[in-house]
Amino acid sequence: MELPFGKYSTSTQRTPRIFILLVLAVIVLGLIPLYHPLNWYPADLVTQYPSEISPTYHAEEQKIKIKEPETCDIFSGEWVWNPDAPYYTNMTCFAIHEHQNCMKYGRPDSDYLKWRWKPNGCELPIFNPFQFLDMVRNKSLALVGDSVGRNQMQSLICLLGRVEYPEDISDNPDQAFKKLRYKTYNFTLSTYWSPFLVSTKEADADGPSHTGVFNLYLDEADEKWTNEIEGYDYVILNAGHWFARISVYYENKQRVGCRYCGLPNVTALPLNYAYQRAFRTALKAINDLENFKGVAILRTFAPSHFEGGDWNSGGDCVRTRPFRSNETALEGQSLEQYQIQVEEFKAAEKEGKTKGKRFRLMDTTQAMLMRPDGHPSKYGHWPNANVVLYNDCVHWCLPGPIDSWADFLFHMFKMEGTRSLEEKLQ
Repeated sequence: MELPFGKYSTSTQRTPRIFILLVLAVIVLGLIPLYHPLNWYPADLVTQYPSEISPTYHAEEQKIKIKEPETCDIFSGEWVWNPDAPYYTNMTCFAIHEHQNCMKYGRPDSDYLKWRWKPNGCELPIFNPFQFLDMVRNKSLALVGDSVGRNQMQSLICLLGRVEYPEDISDNPDQAFKKLRYKTYNFTLSTYWSPFLVSTKEADADGPSHTGVFNLYLDEADEKWTNEIEGYDYVILNAGHWFARISVYYENKQRVGCRYCGLPNVTALPLNYAYQRAFRTALKAINDLENFKGVAILRTFAPSHFEGGDWNSGGDCVRTRPFRSNETALEGQSLEQYQIQVEEFKAAEKEGKTKGKRFRLMDTTQAMLMRPDGHPSKYGHWPNANVVLYNDCVHWCLPGPIDSWADFLFHMFKMEGTRSLEEKLQ
């Protein structure tokens, strides 16, 4: 008798048994889910056996697919729909600051969670916390700047929480200076509060606008971070919105002017005067740190989206979808601050190359300009809360658009080995 498998069976009795085994194998394989580690590995397994989950990272295997390598800019693109997002919630992440906890405080819409950044000409991979932690194994990252920088750090903690949560190893009781360690990976993540980046003294806790009056020493970098970062592998600098506050400016220990201070015989100077000098001083401080061998990343300005008034005059941000790139443009004060950052970055990068320093630009400005829908607005507190009430159109909901910054960082870290080697060979 000829069996379905042909004429080459040696035993007609063994053949049905083989057939049955093959059918069972096909059925079993078909039932095994093709799952992604981000969704299905249990947390205790990840903690105990991280190397089995996430193999050793190899930079040469991780390049994104680029149609035109010379022209693809990951920071220029559009927001596209992402049904898989978000990758955490306010119920799965402890690190969300109350004022950015939009889910908790009743934001009624959810489409703002469902977008990812798609560069023109290439694909930007979604942040992979397993690979990221392997890349930063035995390394350290410090974020220096203001509360938007803290917003970014908390986003990163939430995204990494699918693998591991850190332990607090801070040696400073001040909550503005946190040092966290991912024990399994020996990765240190720190934040240093320095909203002006330069040495600052609060001259008046209240002031005419009730946001304080600050003395800024524009030629002196803030030692709270410059004395701490030399041993870090990566440092991300950011600053922006605090420069709109009433400030008195000093250089060479002498008062040179102020912004809206109202002091007699004091020269009125624009915000940009202080902004440019502060970034120049901060970046020079990094170039002057002999023992800093890491990568300095300047994260560019993330614009606010107040409409119908300023933050203190009823302005709000109630849009529920992103802009397309042709629906908005960077202009006014936001454009000027962005241009200052890029100008000072290029100057510092040029000087740094003569000293073996590495500077990188994390250009988030265009992407965040297009996300008027991603702010907490009034959903950072209960309606009857005993707090100073204003609509927050500066910070970002968690989860929310700021999670895309981890996608940028993920790609930048993957490319760092290749880029550093190319620079050494130049």
